Amino acid sequence: MRDVVYQKCIHPGCGATAELTATAFACPRCGGLVDVAYDWDRVPVPASLRHFETKWADRFHPLNFSGVWRFRELLPFAPEPSFVTIGEGQTLCQPADAVARYVGLHPGRLWLQYEGMNPSGSFKDNGMCAAFTHARLTGATRAACASTGNTSASLAIYCAATQLMRGIIFIGSGKISYGKLSQALEHGVRTIQIHGDFDDALRRVREVSRQLGIYLVNSVNPFRLEGQKTIMLRVLEALRWQLPDWVVVPGGNLGNVSSFAKAFQELFELGLIPRKPRLAVIHSTGADTFFQLYEKWGLRWRQGQYDAAAIDAYYRELDASGRKPDTLASAIEIHRPVNLPKALRAMAWCHGVVRAVPDAEILDAKARIGAGGLGCEPASAASVAGLRQLVREGVIHPEEQVVCVLTGHVLKDPDETVAYHTTDRAVFDAKLGRRGIPSVAFANHAVVVPNDLDAIIHAIEQNA
Repeated sequence: MRDVVYQKCIHPGCGATAELTATAFACPRCGGLVDVAYDWDRVPVPASLRHFETKWADRFHPLNFSGVWRFRELLPFAPEPSFVTIGEGQTLCQPADAVARYVGLHPGRLWLQYEGMNPSGSFKDNGMCAAFTHARLTGATRAACASTGNTSASLAIYCAATQLMRGIIFIGSGKISYGKLSQALEHGVRTIQIHGDFDDALRRVREVSRQLGIYLVNSVNPFRLEGQKTIMLRVLEALRWQLPDWVVVPGGNLGNVSSFAKAFQELFELGLIPRKPRLAVIHSTGADTFFQLYEKWGLRWRQGQYDAAAIDAYYRELDASGRKPDTLASAIEIHRPVNLPKALRAMAWCHGVVRAVPDAEILDAKARIGAGGLGCEPASAASVAGLRQLVREGVIHPEEQVVCVLTGHVLKDPDETVAYHTTDRAVFDAKLGRRGIPSVAFANHAVVVPNDLDAIIHAIEQNA
């Protein structure tokens, strides 16, 4: 009899499976991506999502306190004694009327899901606690990742807080913010910097992990994506189990959109929701592979029969032209997203769209989000910048209810924030290769005054 939980190739024409504890994270037959799959007929499932409200009455139980594991019935791949938690998922989903005005939505129609309140300051902790739980099942003693910053910070904090594994991170040359790198260094993981970008680092860490038997925690790991499903469960919880019309998410390695779609597909198939929200993935124009392939080249899932040759051809074009990803939104500065096939499936499941927005619009959106009371890293603001574009295009109607996911804390990339509000050309030139300064339309400049009481009072009154 087939196991209750196993790994399964995402391609319907293949359907090969692997054991729960396998760590290759690839189909044993075709080499493709795998899902964590459940035999739901043999798994007890709540009759209603309201079941999860009962967990709040027992907040002193660490699993019920966790914003991931209180939904453990919907990611039941491990026995409860194996669960790893450091209090992740204590996040906000709140209405944002000031930002709604900026993007063109009516009042009460925009919600911001703020993942910057996780222990390491980004959404990655949702997946890392699940990956560490699976690693514990396999007996792993070392874990590794390639990172533009947030994954390494999350790996580092889980290694330090749990003492379960030693961590190793791979970063590209000059492709990580100091705010994120400081976390990895502070928490004591081994840091390997190679010449190249994130895509180069990911290729190498996968090779090293295979050769040395190190547990890989990048989002090719399907157990990480199981944890990230719970971001959408917390969104539904905040909306009192009502479904939004749209969820808008930044696109980097495409793990979030893949996990969100899997969450909604499973909830729909289990009869726990009546429909699925639509998904929008937003890239920076400096790292927009999925946008180009999906919206320009017409690449589609087609029940797993997508045109893999088109992807290869696009990557050959990138190599031939010497183009590298180049955006201030460092967390999504990725040209070869590892979860691209799963993201294609997500677009099919949730009738999705993909857009790319320039850095200038991302930074303007970031400033409006901050003025509305939540501070996020640049990559997070791509969701709001993309939403504004979709409203302008008429794809999203001002009356529709939208949730934008803010993936990381404002202090993840402080240099860009200060540069925007001080119009620091040196920072933007260094990041953008002397392409100039973004519009800084909403810059909050410091007022420089003499050390004189009358001058100070005059400056205050003048700006009141």
